Amino acid sequence: MSIAKHYETGETLPEDVYLKLLAARTFRAGSLSLRQIKFATVDLELHSKYVPGGSETIYDVDQRVSKRTQVIPPLPEDRFLCSFSHIFAGGYAAGYYSYKWAEVLSAFEDAGLDDKKDSEAKPLVANHRHRSTVEKMSSESELEEFFAAAEKEDQKRFSEKYNYDFIKEVPLEGRYEWVRFKP
Repeated sequence: MSIAKHYETGETLPEDVYLKLLAARTFRAGSLSLRQIKFATVDLELHSKYVPGGSETIYDVDQRVSKRTQVIPPLPEDRFLCSFSHIFAGGYAAGYYSYKWAEVLSAFEDAGLDDKKDSEAKPLVANHRHRSTVEKMSSESELEEFFAAAEKEDQKRFSEKYNYDFIKEVPLEGRYEWVRFKP
């Protein structure tokens, strides 16, 4: 097997280790899928059935859904929803299920089970997909400009917030008095 070599001896990766790596690739894939299903179900339940001030809290909804979707139930004091920003601050609004839906559609297409039965149509579809995505992507220089501008904006924001020049690595005059700390 030539995918890896020992850094000192140059010995190649044994075949049995390589096969174990391949087998480990899908280890706990079902658990990860259940996790996504839980997130999607909680999202949909909270946006479609939950009644604020009703008999069930958002945490009760989370626990109820977890009992149906998790192998190991969460602790009663679990407050995962406090950090589940996808559905509350991220703009998904009952759309988290789209992750799993996208996986299903992708699996159908990969297996050739999509609605394009004619194998001659596949190159046309791929060509269209290439034109509609890759060709519309930004050039390398456009990406560099974008990230340079974003970095400059971040530096300005952090300098204003922390009174510190992160480029020169020196304190700035301002709201704070900088005192050297000796550990």
